[in-house]
Order: sequence, then C-alpha cells, then structure tokens
Amino acid sequence: MTNTPPTPIPSSSHRPVSLTPPASRLRHALLEMLADEAVGHGARLPSERQMMASLGTTRITLREALMQLEAEGRIYRENRRGWFVSPPRLHYDLLACLPFREMVESQQRKADTRLVEARRFPAPPRVAARLGIREGTPVYRIARARRVDGRPVLYVEHHLRTDCFPGILEHDLETHSLTELYRSHYGMRVSRVSFELCSTVLDEQAADALRAAAGGPAQRVTRINYDQNGRAIDCDDELWRHDAIELTLSAAPQSGS
Repeated sequence: MTNTPPTPIPSSSHRPVSLTPPASRLRHALLEMLADEAVGHGARLPSERQMMASLGTTRITLREALMQLEAEGRIYRENRRGWFVSPPRLHYDLLACLPFREMVESQQRKADTRLVEARRFPAPPRVAARLGIREGTPVYRIARARRVDGRPVLYVEHHLRTDCFPGILEHDLETHSLTELYRSHYGMRVSRVSFELCSTVLDEQAADALRAAAGGPAQRVTRINYDQNGRAIDCDDELWRHDAIELTLSAAPQSGS
C-alpha cells in the first residue's frame, strides 16, 4: 500500500473582502511590517496607540485592518497583552490519532497542558447520545487548556464513561495522555474514532482559558472513541484557535476506485 501525503482539509477562505479603502491600504502596510525579518513568529506588535501614530491612522481603521489579518490567521490577539504574529500552524492529521504532546513534539514544537477541571458530572443529552448511555448517567468531565510553544491554542472537554475508567481522576491529568492511561491502566484500546468538524466561536470558558475574546473564531473538532468491542468509551470537544492548526487527512485510496 502506498502512503498518500497528508491533504489539507479546506477551511473557509479569509481573503480580504469589503474592507474600506483606508483599511485595505493599511492592511498592506501592516503586511509589509510583518514581512520584516525583525518581526518573527510570536513577536508582539507595537501597541495600537503606537501603530496609530506611526501609520497615521484612526483607531477604527486600524481595528478593521487588524481584525482582517486576524481572520486570515496572520496575527492573533491575547486579552490584556496585545497583538502577536501568528506562528506556523500545526499539521493535525485526523487519521493519525496521535496524542496531543506526541503530535506537537513530532513537529519540533513544545507542548504543555493545564488542567482546568476534573469531576463527576451528570451526562447532558448530547454527551449521553454520543456515548450510548442514559441522560444524567454519571460521567467524568475533564477540561484542559493546552499550549504550543507557550501559547494557549486548544481548550478541550473530555467526557468519559465512569464504568470504563474507575479512579481515573486520581491520575496526573496534566502530564499523562488519556490514550496512554486507557492502555496502561485499564487495558482499553481505541480501535475506532469518529469525527465531526465545524467552524464555530469561543464560548466564555474556552476564551478565558485561551486568553482570547469570547465570540472569536475557532475550529471545533469533536471526537468519539470506541474500544475494541465497538463501545463508545469517551468523547472530546476540542476548541482550537482558528489560526493554530491545519487539518489534514492521509489515506490510501481503495483499490479499483
């Protein structure tokens, strides 16, 4: 079987549309500034006040141009910290099913995780339907904020069946991969995964974890993991900063197709 190179999954185009003429000109000026070798990935841009003065523009026009560049994934904003140059996107190969840390480190980047919440929780209707259990059945809810090279890029909520993973909340959930815990402590192997993908916006909890503005653009990846017996054992809702990843698929075509 021949390996097929990963194919990017197209996302919505963020080319400049309907910018006012002053904002369009300012966008090009900002692009020239971003192209300066002294302004590397992750570099902080001057304050908006400084950019207004140096570029001779108004706050409204500057914000219009900055927000367009943010939509294009060229820059990003962190609350109370300012604007930054976006680093290269992670290549997220859905079919590879790599744990977060392994995926990040395989691309010569640094990964770390902060535990936001870990508790028993009555399954809401959507989670219950995914896991094939009754609404209100206790599940483990684990919420984590994950960073790449020190930048928060992913807020993820996991919901696990308690009958499959008794006592899992006692483990170090910041440094251990759930996939590895499943295998090493519970003899559970993920044999099938289903995905749902959509563009969305950050809710307040995710935005706070990612130092972003609530309502900002995000990429949602929902995953349901099934064990070797075909039973749904957990489901994840990943909310990524929209400029942080490039979703890909790598698969060989069926013979004769």
